[in-house]
Amino acid sequence: MTEMTIKSIKTRLEADVDITDAFLDRLRQDPRKGVEKLVKSWERKQEKQAELMAAFITRSQYEKNLHQKGYQFIAGIDEVGRGPLAGPVVASAVILPVDCQLIELNDSKQLSKAKRESLFDQINEQAISVGVGIVDEKQIDVLNIYQATKLAMKQAVEQLSPAPDYLLLDAMVLESIKLPQEKLIKGDSKSISIAAASIIAKVTRDRLMVDYDVKYPGYGFAQNAGYGTKAHLDGLKKQGPCEIHRKTFAPVKEYF
Repeated sequence: MTEMTIKSIKTRLEADVDITDAFLDRLRQDPRKGVEKLVKSWERKQEKQAELMAAFITRSQYEKNLHQKGYQFIAGIDEVGRGPLAGPVVASAVILPVDCQLIELNDSKQLSKAKRESLFDQINEQAISVGVGIVDEKQIDVLNIYQATKLAMKQAVEQLSPAPDYLLLDAMVLESIKLPQEKLIKGDSKSISIAAASIIAKVTRDRLMVDYDVKYPGYGFAQNAGYGTKAHLDGLKKQGPCEIHRKTFAPVKEYF
């Protein structure tokens, strides 16, 4: 093994091609500290991948069981933005293919911004269909946030093509849609379809709030996405509410 340079060993391990047991045994016998570090790093990476795959298989069970029952187009549905003081509530509905292998799919809150952005693109590329519903702050004030959330979810489902034949929802039921459906508590951590929807909704809303931060500076929307952080509340005290604040939400309603 000493005929291989540490650089060439690193390249081969990173490519993860032709990594046989015999090759690994030879690496483990190599006395060089650099090789030892490379092997340990590769083993940690493999362990992490195995953990991700095991979690992915667990989160795929709802979809797998439904496919076995004959359902073809299972839509996962989730929302983001029920709690903020400003901006819309955004929902997404996603139908994933049966052979989906996006093993990093998880509740968007458990992922870094960079990972969400990466998965956002992959979901849009690989999903059978993706729908997004957006209900703005004015409708939220008229309907209330619960009904506005349901409306955003309904909009997202209605955008799907082909139409779904089963719905998996995160802690909600859509009575207005006459399809078989199941409400899962903490569904974004139990179903890959709901997890995918949570990522689409989160990234979509975060991008909207970055745009709003330019239009309505002083509240820190790009950083807090409209939630009631100290910077947001300080901005509210200093300059009052802007056009996208929710007038029925405390403490915003105190200004009207």
